[in-house]
Amino acid sequence: MFETYEIGSLPKPRWIVKALRREKLSEEDFKKMREWSNRVGVSSEEIERKIREGTAKRKEIRDFAALFNIRYMESAGLDYVYDGEARRIEMYEYPVKYIEGIELLDWVRSFDNKYYRKGVCMDKPRLKRPYHVEEFLFVKEHARRGIKVPVTGPYTLADWSFNEYYYHPDFFNIRESRYRAKEEFVFDLAREIIRPNIIALVNAGARWIQIDEPAATTHPEEVPLFVEAFNEVVKGIDAKFSVHICYSDYSLLYPHILDMKVDHYAFEYANSGNYDRTLSLFKEYGDKKEIGLGVVDVHRDELESPELVKERLLHAYHFLEDYIIYANPDCGLRTRTLEVAYEKLKSVVKGAQMAREEI
Repeated sequence: MFETYEIGSLPKPRWIVKALRREKLSEEDFKKMREWSNRVGVSSEEIERKIREGTAKRKEIRDFAALFNIRYMESAGLDYVYDGEARRIEMYEYPVKYIEGIELLDWVRSFDNKYYRKGVCMDKPRLKRPYHVEEFLFVKEHARRGIKVPVTGPYTLADWSFNEYYYHPDFFNIRESRYRAKEEFVFDLAREIIRPNIIALVNAGARWIQIDEPAATTHPEEVPLFVEAFNEVVKGIDAKFSVHICYSDYSLLYPHILDMKVDHYAFEYANSGNYDRTLSLFKEYGDKKEIGLGVVDVHRDELESPELVKERLLHAYHFLEDYIIYANPDCGLRTRTLEVAYEKLKSVVKGAQMAREEI
């Protein structure tokens, strides 16, 4: 009960970003690198030497960033880890770079102070090559805890793209015409892009895959399409699947989500401040999936105490006594500082421990 994990993304520290951009690091940057590396238990001596000499390759810098993030999560005490998406530019732009048929355009704002380059679909999507296997193998080699792999889902990729390729003309029903075009786009992404990626991950040894679908409730009338596309991705694949949907009215998912072939929900709760409304949906519909309970808010620097995390977990436990509940942040922590993100993760771990002890 109350095993812990981070959703996916972690902050990209200034010293990593500057090194990847070939910008000169200050002595303060190197000091921060050494301090944090010592704190999480990873050696930075070799990469610092190479960065100072100007001989550090981008792959070496990214490998160090990934190893740093693995140890960062492990030293915070998490039960399941990944690499904090160290090799990914952003959850949309990174996969699109590996898709023929979608061209990246200019920058748009996603949330907080983060931006991504929006793409336009100009042809049927085709996978250049699986784009998560290399990073997974690195995590698999170095992780000392369980592994959960985050993957951006087909519905969100389609919803966040412009469509200039799929067209189903129906001049008497424009709404139906647009829906059919989007449906074809989503299913092509599911079959031709996401499913091959997940098969490659499972063949490489991945056992738990989290499909991120933040756009799932953006258009409530399309929730059935989101569910059908998810099922198309995972059908017949032997792995544990979770779905992460953040900042949503989860009532919009029901009853359609009952048909989803998923083992685990990772939802946000801390930001909403209304656990009971969402938790009651599980009882109302008899939905017995595992629950990843978002117990810390990723959009505020204010730190939740372990006692508050414990209270939130115990409240959910007593509300749903026969459910399996995990503890996690609402979403990825990429918009926080390293210090704030670390303390939030430590509160999740300590609060989960305190909740288990009380039970």
